[in-house]
Amino acid sequence: QVRLVESGGGLVQAGGSLRLSCAASGIIFSINKWGWYRQAPGKQRDLVVSITNGDDRPNYADSVNGRVTISKVDESSTLLLQIYNLKPEGTAVYYCIARWYSESGCFASWAQGIQATVTS
Repeated sequence: QVRLVESGGGLVQAGGSLRLSCAASGIIFSINKWGWYRQAPGKQRDLVVSITNGDDRPNYADSVNGRVTISKVDESSTLLLQIYNLKPEGTAVYYCIARWYSESGCFASWAQGIQATVTS
């Protein structure tokens, strides 16, 4: 299986930037797609950005398009997310996800979630 551990987050002033890391371990060669979701208080979990191996054209949510970069550090099996010009609605728990395959089928692994709070 694939295990994910996030780091980063914390308090960020409106207009500032947020940087999150997601370190993968396990059968990482089986990861086909990964990305980031976020869940604001009282709301559903929504996609921020995703990327598919071999494609590398990110799929951005409209709410963050133009303010987000996603990148992979293959040597460390780490996925990075940076959001610029944060808005108060960016306050949320951010989740990294990896979709991977094994002989048994297709699975998804979620990281533990990390809080980011945008202050005005």
